[in-house]
Amino acid sequence: MAEPRALRWPVGLLLLAACTGQFSDMPGQAGDGEGTSPLCTTIQPGESPLRRMTRVEYDSTLFDLLGDDSHPARSFVPEEESLGFNNQAAALVVSPLLAEQYMQAAESVAERAVDKVLGEQAPSCRGAAAGAACRDEVAAFVAAFGKRAFRRPLAADETAELVGLFQSGLALGEAPDDARTGLSLVLQAMLQSPHFLYRVEFGMPDPVDEGVVPLTSYEIASRLSYLLWGTMPDDELFEAAEQGALGTAEQVAAQARRLLEHPRAREAVKNFHRQWLGLAKIDDIASGGKDKELYPEYSEALLPLFKAETEAFLDHAIFEEDASVSTLFTASYSMMNRELAEFYGVEGGPEGDTFERVSLDPSQRAGFVTHAGLLSLYAKEDRSSPVHRGRFVRQSLLCQIPPPPPDVVPEPPMRDATKTTREQFAQHVSDPGCKSCHTLLDPIGFGFEHYDALGRWRDAENGIPVDASGELTQTDVDGPFDGAVELAHRLAGSEQVRACVVKQWFRFGHGRAEQNEDSCSLAQATEAFEASQYNIKALLVALTQTDAFRYRREIDAEGAADGAAEGEP
Repeated sequence: MAEPRALRWPVGLLLLAACTGQFSDMPGQAGDGEGTSPLCTTIQPGESPLRRMTRVEYDSTLFDLLGDDSHPARSFVPEEESLGFNNQAAALVVSPLLAEQYMQAAESVAERAVDKVLGEQAPSCRGAAAGAACRDEVAAFVAAFGKRAFRRPLAADETAELVGLFQSGLALGEAPDDARTGLSLVLQAMLQSPHFLYRVEFGMPDPVDEGVVPLTSYEIASRLSYLLWGTMPDDELFEAAEQGALGTAEQVAAQARRLLEHPRAREAVKNFHRQWLGLAKIDDIASGGKDKELYPEYSEALLPLFKAETEAFLDHAIFEEDASVSTLFTASYSMMNRELAEFYGVEGGPEGDTFERVSLDPSQRAGFVTHAGLLSLYAKEDRSSPVHRGRFVRQSLLCQIPPPPPDVVPEPPMRDATKTTREQFAQHVSDPGCKSCHTLLDPIGFGFEHYDALGRWRDAENGIPVDASGELTQTDVDGPFDGAVELAHRLAGSEQVRACVVKQWFRFGHGRAEQNEDSCSLAQATEAFEASQYNIKALLVALTQTDAFRYRREIDAEGAADGAAEGEP
């Protein structure tokens, strides 16, 4: 028997599928828009790469599809990161090991699900698996389940081939007419199909602009659900897709707002921040820890609290207070439980394990920038790190690429208990091999010197008063500043930072870097973002209104996207 089309691609497709003293945007990619005015007279969707589900998306989709909460993807090989995210299409290759893990997961999931499917969807198959009634029920199951698994209706030949696979499986069971084996094979086939593992998009058949087609309603439904929920569409989205009710910008925006009001949106937004800010790496501090002689208060038990603080703060600010970007940078409150409040030295704070809103000294704390978790992460085991903290601001918050280090990197200064960290790092600006890079990093990082390697406030280091003066250069808010609080307020008013937030969400949402062709989409999102006073939820809705979200390049007869540059998908 010919191999079903749903199985035809799996392994084949999966296996294929010095410092200059200047910072810049990613080479060949859209800038921050300063001084440019893109002519958006045509639809410019940019690339639409074939996107494989991440481990988190795979497990979430399995749960919504079959109620399977075994989380098999947790044992899959980790995703490769690109641009700070683990969902970038170009990096989501499938190794032979991952292909084998997909097969094993499909077998295990099918084994757990088959009895329920047999009892609820194909009861006639229990006694007469070769009969017409059984075949009809299997065909109905394949069509209904396939629509949800592939996130689109199945073609008639796909349904027929999968029903044929069921019939072939009857001869493989322990007893004649064993429907259980046949149904298990069908489930395994569908869960290993690229149409399940990937978000396959072809668009509508008729172009609306030169070489550009709108996405189908089913493809839009998937883009919405994976952007805002990190999983497959729900029943209401499927219904909207079936009714063709996702064809206009207004219809898409209405569904985006609905999804954002659901608790599942909080987890997707949390996933973004874990990756953008590096929160997922806070647990890695445990591998090196902190010097126990210098920081006896350090305990690995603090690490999950550090991560939970920033996640809870961002969640509360965005979803409870409808916060703007400015609030995320400047808020003089955070979320803590009793143990974390004691670590911070907060008096009259929470008395239990539940995280609560806590007011902080506005002269010492401002938004997530001064959270202990991030300050600990971007520090060394035995001292603060102006270099790492400065690089974090440049790279993650300003979207400026750090210049590459020289071929020979000088050893960092040894810790000296008679000097401050700032004094010890003075060699960076006197050493010619360090100066060109560190004049861009250290002056920002020095602004965080009021915080030790655990992120606690300090007025003195080694008995010497702390100097937390710094300077911003090559930004739209250049100039000297004193301390991280002033820096955070300066960043909150930066157009570059706001543009960076848009870019980071674009990269996360589309699974790829922005290209020059995306200038109009970025401008569309930025304009709506600005009109909302830089509200985060408004930005997420705005991203669904762009050319990049609603359209794709037309695919020619050879399978290439029309107008794609050489080497692009």
